[in-house]
Amino acid sequence: MEKLKARSFRFLLYSRALRSAALIYMTLSFSLYLHALKVSIIDIGIVAALTMLFALFLTLGLGMLGDRRGYRYELIISEFFTMAGAFLIAASSSVLMIMLGMIIAGISTGSGGMRGAFSPGSSAYIASIYGEEKERVKKFSSINIIAAVFSIVGSAMFGMVGLVSVYTGALHAYRYLFLVAAFMMLGSLVFVMLLTEPARPKKSTRIMKNESMKYIMRIIAANVVGGAGVGIAIPLLPLWFNQVFKATNIEISIVFGISYVATALGAYYASRLAGKTSVLNMAAGTRSLNGILLVALALSPAFPIAGAIYVIRAFVAGSGSPNRSTVTVKGIGNEDYGTATSLQGIATRVSQLSSGASGYLLDYALPLPLEVGGVLQLISGALYKILLKPKNK
Repeated sequence: MEKLKARSFRFLLYSRALRSAALIYMTLSFSLYLHALKVSIIDIGIVAALTMLFALFLTLGLGMLGDRRGYRYELIISEFFTMAGAFLIAASSSVLMIMLGMIIAGISTGSGGMRGAFSPGSSAYIASIYGEEKERVKKFSSINIIAAVFSIVGSAMFGMVGLVSVYTGALHAYRYLFLVAAFMMLGSLVFVMLLTEPARPKKSTRIMKNESMKYIMRIIAANVVGGAGVGIAIPLLPLWFNQVFKATNIEISIVFGISYVATALGAYYASRLAGKTSVLNMAAGTRSLNGILLVALALSPAFPIAGAIYVIRAFVAGSGSPNRSTVTVKGIGNEDYGTATSLQGIATRVSQLSSGASGYLLDYALPLPLEVGGVLQLISGALYKILLKPKNK
């Protein structure tokens, strides 16, 4: 049994490696490719919101399926949609079809180092196999480390757009590299198909137990605020660097590449602290600090300073994510992991529909999306501490 668990976890790591490289390229390219296609900044924000709306319905359906049939199936279906969307983007020269592919693939959200680490079913899959809190933090950290390291590949692919465009033109350069990303997603799909998992406990309720519902609603309350901040600040960040500092694709890719190394180091730091510090304190503190750093980023006077702040923020995010993932599943019954984590994901994605406002805010005043997003993340960290603090008996 232990050998099967170890084998499946290796396959999951291989999948996350390929997924991260592909998704980081696609996410970094999202706003700039559409901008190159003459899509307005406001319309780009609307596409980002539609992407999250599609992901919302997909996540809900897959979470309920996972609780009943297995989280492996949830992972497979989720991976298929991302792969199909990537192939559609690569194959089409129609702006409408490209936007449809981006919506199906779900690529408009943040471009941080943990972008490819998790998909519908991944957190539930790990929680169902590893029961101890310390072990969960270590497994979530391992996934974050792999995702962050291979995000550098995606960042390098994004940096290659400028080089390839010398020979093909910018639009074809984006498309050819989207094709590479699509084949990476195909490889990721193959690896999740090789996963095994123990038989699911029989579902005793139609949706989930009351205890699980009460706990996840507190998680949702904190994450909705943070998700709104992410939705406003992050999806158009590469475009923000370009508009504020006139940064090139290569310069942006260098900043993001370094940030992915920082994310991996942060996740490693979290794994070393597993069992030695409060998981809740790490989850709450890093979320609030992320918000403060976003505001500092908005006020940066020069690109090197902005890049350095973003790298620091990436380290903080990397150290906080495994702890937040562990906190999310801590109070959930083992038959409810899929539905509960999906509801949490849905609530976060609904709040990230605020990305529709990101384009308007960016069009109104360039620092505004990061300032508003940062304040919301700061509040979210405080809510984590208030809502999830253990009650004194």
